[in-house]
Amino acid sequence: MAYDSAATRERILAAATTEFAAYGVAGARVDRIAATAQANKRAIYDYFGDKKALFAAVLERLMGELAQDVPPSGDLGEYAGRLFDHHRAHPEALRLLLWEALELGDDPVPDEENRTRHYFEKVAAAESAMTDGDPRDLLFFALGLVGWTLAMPQLRRMILGADRGLDELRPAITAAVETLAAAPAPARTDPAV
Repeated sequence: MAYDSAATRERILAAATTEFAAYGVAGARVDRIAATAQANKRAIYDYFGDKKALFAAVLERLMGELAQDVPPSGDLGEYAGRLFDHHRAHPEALRLLLWEALELGDDPVPDEENRTRHYFEKVAAAESAMTDGDPRDLLFFALGLVGWTLAMPQLRRMILGADRGLDELRPAITAAVETLAAAPAPARTDPAV
């Protein structure tokens, strides 16, 4: 049987996604990734380089899938709902972004320039959805509403009650984002004054 490098690469990416989502970069183990992928460690280093480069490849892939599955929309409430659905179906994507934040803090992230360009496509869509204010604020808050709701199940349970499910929160998130989009911008103060 011929060696299929594309299939091996895909198995490594899938195994690394699971490993990094569970343990982050610092806690992930290349030997576990290799065993799960049915590949040798050498193949991981040959295809991706070190563990940080493999994490960057995993994030690049997931961000590409996210961009394809949830394209920007002029209806930011509807976009927030689709993003919420995507993260519910693919919880590893949000976990990986959280690990990235925990491990890198405010340092540059892998492929930051391209990822920033992608976010500004979403900012342009947010701008068409709002009546006033800074579309960057609106997009940031919309992403926060979606992400925080899914990333903090313990706070959701303590504040909203154990019986309040995610299905009930989806329309609340879309309504909140639509309300933010329609709200007048707060007055800005000039710090130089």
